[in-house]
Amino acid sequence: MRHRFLYAAALALAIALPGVASAQQYPARTIRVVVGFAAGGATDLSARFIAQKLSETIGQQVVVDNRPGAASTLASELVARSAPDGYTLLLANATVSMPSLFAKLSFDVRKDLVPVSLVGYGPLVLVVHPSLPVKSTKELIVLARRKPGMLNYGSAGVGSMTHLGMALLVSMTNVEMVHVPYKGSVPASIGVITGEVQLMFSSPAAVMSQIREGRLRALAVSGTTRSAVLPDVPTLAEAGLTGYDATSWYGMLAPAGTPGPAISRLGDETTKALTTADLKERLLNQGIEPAKGGTEEFAAYLSLEIPKWARVIKAAGIPPQ
Repeated sequence: MRHRFLYAAALALAIALPGVASAQQYPARTIRVVVGFAAGGATDLSARFIAQKLSETIGQQVVVDNRPGAASTLASELVARSAPDGYTLLLANATVSMPSLFAKLSFDVRKDLVPVSLVGYGPLVLVVHPSLPVKSTKELIVLARRKPGMLNYGSAGVGSMTHLGMALLVSMTNVEMVHVPYKGSVPASIGVITGEVQLMFSSPAAVMSQIREGRLRALAVSGTTRSAVLPDVPTLAEAGLTGYDATSWYGMLAPAGTPGPAISRLGDETTKALTTADLKERLLNQGIEPAKGGTEEFAAYLSLEIPKWARVIKAAGIPPQ
């Protein structure tokens, strides 16, 4: 009997040891970071910058897998349904915190994905055509109230951050402006430059040269603090809209059930990477301000973002896509 007990104990230990070794050796193979947008955009570039850094520090290759389509929900679904083993991750932007934008989703971001680490913030800049007789956000609001429905604002499309940023401003100031959606940020900014529309929110990187050349006038940035790339431009909060925050962000998530040690390792390594001078410079050149804080901070931030954007989407009357 005693021999049987010892044999069973030894067998159980033999079965358990490979799992222990596997956990200790994580990662043991290539890690895939899925991006829901085409190559070249801010989300893709932030993923590639992080992947390169992690490949240098984590002991395995980290590759980016672009899966564009359906406003990034295809990529989110793919990761949510992947094996929770730490080898398939999602590099998402703020769209993942807006499930109410979509009529049908086969996953729940709050249940099927878990935060790993914030990567960076992408504050928007409010720009107007130089012919518009306003030089501050307060003057813009006064003009919009004096001429309800006469100002047209462009966006990169219905439900984009450039649309929702203005929808939040409209709801907080109780003004009336007309939304003109374009098929992307570039055509929208051209619309402002040519005077087809009078204003829009844009990523700073997309309009920096036009601001410098005087073809666009920057009134404010959308974050809670001034942008590192536009330090002389006030925040909307400084302009009197206390509590305004329409910051796009970039963060890494994993399938729910991913082992805690893997989440911790990935979160810690990402946080360390974001403190390096070269990565910070590369992100800032794209208008992305490196984030501070790891997994817990991201989880807390996400828990606030989801209900906030649900309220904005409802107030703006944006139908599910």
